[in-house]
Amino acid sequence: MTQPSRPTIKIGISACLLGNPVRFNGGHKESRLCSDTLARHFEFVPICPEVAIGLGTPREPIRLVGDPASPRAVGTVHTERDVSDALTAYGEQIAAERDDLSGYILMQKSPSCGMERVKVYQSNGHPIDGGGTGLFARVLIEARPDLPIEEDGRLNDPVLRENFLTRVFAYAEWQRLLRLGLTRKALVDFHSRYKYQLMANDPQQYKALGQRVATIGNTPLDEFAPPYFSQLMLALKKAASRGNHSNVLQHLSGYLKHDLGREDKQELQHLITQYRDGIVPLVVPLTLLKHHFRRHPDRYVANQAYLQPHPEDLSLRNGI
Repeated sequence: MTQPSRPTIKIGISACLLGNPVRFNGGHKESRLCSDTLARHFEFVPICPEVAIGLGTPREPIRLVGDPASPRAVGTVHTERDVSDALTAYGEQIAAERDDLSGYILMQKSPSCGMERVKVYQSNGHPIDGGGTGLFARVLIEARPDLPIEEDGRLNDPVLRENFLTRVFAYAEWQRLLRLGLTRKALVDFHSRYKYQLMANDPQQYKALGQRVATIGNTPLDEFAPPYFSQLMLALKKAASRGNHSNVLQHLSGYLKHDLGREDKQELQHLITQYRDGIVPLVVPLTLLKHHFRRHPDRYVANQAYLQPHPEDLSLRNGI
């Protein structure tokens, strides 16, 4: 399939996940997925909010206390040491300055970087059920709602990993369009390229976004583009189901109806059914489909991000 050139994509990451000894005990939480596999495809920007605000290594740990909706970050021994405002300010700084990032991977359960279920302690010393969000992470998520953000632990799930990286590449492609100078034609072409990916992730939003793009001429582009992209990124955040993937595969196979013989059609339909039933991973029918499109090219299909939304050697569709 034809692919646009892909310059280096930058992803912010909690520094401890790359093996940097920045944790409170002088250790790290290296993720081999990040430091080995993903590092071959992305330029990681390692950030440790706690070190950045001046906390040493090793250091007294901090923890969240109070209301889970707006907790404070204080020392576990010297509780009078409150670094809440510093962590919040640093989160605002990174959100404002690092507009070159196309994604962010956060350290789970961290009082600064955890996205969810971070322990928040009550005055009696017991954690509150459900927990909360790290202060740096909360600001980053609120300030950059379109930015693909995930926790390292959730990336062990193959469906969430594939979904996150699909969003990273979509975000990076949009950033390139903005740098080149976004035009109505470029936005329409971008939307067309993501048609089948949207159909897989969220069929309802696929229709809604199509209707929205049809009205692009009615609104100044600088007013139209930001809410359009926000809606698209929210739709892509919904993990695609086997049923939706199967529907997309059927739609794409329709472009080959005049090119394939009866046996080839039956084989393709058999593999799509096996995928829908959970017998084979997505890569199996998709590989055969791409084989047929190499023999019978279609310019519109060749431009679809769905066929290869991320580098093939990441093998992301082997496990879903």
